[in-house]
Amino acid sequence: MNHHTDRRAADRGPSTARGRTDTWAFLREAVRDLRTTGAVAPSGKALARTVTDPIRVRAPRPLSVLEAGAGTGAITRALLPQLPHGSRLDLVEANPRFVARLHELLDAHPAPPARNIRVTVHQTYVEDLDTDRRYDVIVSALPLTNFAPDRVERIMARYLDLLLPGGTLSSFAYLGTRRARTLLASRAEARRHAAVDAITAAYRHRYATGRWTVLANLPPAHVWELRRPEVTGGRTGEQAGDQSGGQTDDQSGARR
Repeated sequence: MNHHTDRRAADRGPSTARGRTDTWAFLREAVRDLRTTGAVAPSGKALARTVTDPIRVRAPRPLSVLEAGAGTGAITRALLPQLPHGSRLDLVEANPRFVARLHELLDAHPAPPARNIRVTVHQTYVEDLDTDRRYDVIVSALPLTNFAPDRVERIMARYLDLLLPGGTLSSFAYLGTRRARTLLASRAEARRHAAVDAITAAYRHRYATGRWTVLANLPPAHVWELRRPEVTGGRTGEQAGDQSGGQTDDQSGARR
């Protein structure tokens, strides 16, 4: 499954009524399958702004951006107005009902043609995304802690493959969920959680450039930025001995 549709980007935010509708749609999907949805409500504005910050940092040049796990478009709506002229955005979402919501969002709020921003909606899993494109920024809302360890490894490896050298992966993880999982999970689930935590921790140790805490979200979350090493003399910065990817800055509260 890898369906996609080209659209023109949205410029205006949704109405309050639409926001409520999206929240109910998200909740319905969480009731259907919390493991793949990962939360009971869309990301809040503070979290959406923080996780999309790499786009503002890289503006005003045109960017190639991927959003994985776009859901009902909570982060998409924060992302679209920030895209510089001539940018490209690929939205990846496997849930067909969420894909329909994304199409409705883009249809309801077409961007002025002068911005020349192209948006493509892909109905697929990000690890199965069929593209030759490489991205300046990947924004991930996938609930990795809910997946099997081998799938998490495939997703993380695919993210690095999809990034341009020097490109940024921006993702988030909810606070307090590890302790709750430890208390409530079966032994098998606890082992799965531990294996997933080990995989994500290894990638963060190797590639992370920053971590921020967003308290103004339900639930609060950490936002992580990972960066694919630059190419230096035909080799990546990591291969050339650049070990700076393991350093992180920890700041309390939403960034900027």
